[in-house]
Amino acid sequence: MMAHKKLLLSQMGRYGEFGGIYLPELLMQAIHELTLAWDVAKNDFKFKEALALILKNYAGRPTALTEVHSFATKINGPRIFLKREDLLHTGAHKLNNALGQCLLAKRMNKTRVIAETGAGQHGVATAAACAHLGLICVIYMGSTDMQRQASNVSRMQLMGARVIPVEQGSATLKEAVNEALRDWSSSFNDTHYCLGSALGPHPYPAIVAELQSVIGIECHEQCQQQIGANPNLVIACVGGGSNALGLFSGFLSNEKVRMIGVEAGGHGKQLGEHAARFHKPSRGVLHGCDTYVLQDPHGQIAPTSSIAAGLDYPAVAPQHAQLFTNQRVEYVAATDSEAIAALKLLARTEGIICALESAHALAHLIKIAPTLAKNQVVIVNLSGRGDKDLPQLMAKGIV
Repeated sequence: MMAHKKLLLSQMGRYGEFGGIYLPELLMQAIHELTLAWDVAKNDFKFKEALALILKNYAGRPTALTEVHSFATKINGPRIFLKREDLLHTGAHKLNNALGQCLLAKRMNKTRVIAETGAGQHGVATAAACAHLGLICVIYMGSTDMQRQASNVSRMQLMGARVIPVEQGSATLKEAVNEALRDWSSSFNDTHYCLGSALGPHPYPAIVAELQSVIGIECHEQCQQQIGANPNLVIACVGGGSNALGLFSGFLSNEKVRMIGVEAGGHGKQLGEHAARFHKPSRGVLHGCDTYVLQDPHGQIAPTSSIAAGLDYPAVAPQHAQLFTNQRVEYVAATDSEAIAALKLLARTEGIICALESAHALAHLIKIAPTLAKNQVVIVNLSGRGDKDLPQLMAKGIV
């Protein structure tokens, strides 16, 4: 009964029907090399030990599990805990993945790392990892995202990264991925592409999910230590979906733990007004991966909209597609206005300013809190801090 509820990765890089490798022949050599390197590294004690040490002594793991009494009281909710990835060095969960991939790049004798970024946190994390490990760093970022995340652009540049603006299309995350793939197709001899979420062709979804599983492993241990039991419910925002996979991984095998992923509801329900891939699920291929995508009736990838740059992407990790199909995780959406209200409420009740991405998870919890028994335990993955969003919110007159 339980087996079909778990994430099962086949040798073909598929999670059930989803995943795979859909790339031009030009990139297949790079993917093959990466797959071989990862298959060895993930089972190598020295690699895992090096990663564990750098996560502890540089990144600052483990991150705290914080109970938020005042927030819970305000929303008439149960016991609520936040998994504090906002306390990680550089301010978000993205560093777990960036450090792991950059260590892998050095192991592969690559001297240059490229990455895409939307909210800027993956770009900042990659820039930091490259600076720490002595690698050349180039970040592709949509010009729209560069404007709304200007502080993160400055952080990347200060750490020595070259940030290249992408002007095509909607000039957001999808276009940044396109440009990074173009770069990699001609530079993979000395370059590693550090993809920022559990997206793209195999082995990237597997690599990123494994590197983010430290969140769930820690959280499970902390629950036993601090609560003496597993949570009843875990909630996380879902853009590409790596932070959610990280948290969920600690509890997937226990079907008594309910799981909710929260997408970007944007400002409307029409195509182009949100980034909720599960609102009307539609299969497609984007950036080398078969998954659920937002697309028009002609199969063209649709524009997206979200106040949170990190959720503004038209596809979702293949693992989430499988978990949706298996009905292991419930997927919902929160709107821009709901996320803003949640961000404000957490700040005023607990003195914690979270990222707009994370605020989507809190927003849905606010909706359902009165329906939950007061003795239940809920964990929300606070995937990042909100410093990066303050200029955007101030420009809109929101704060």
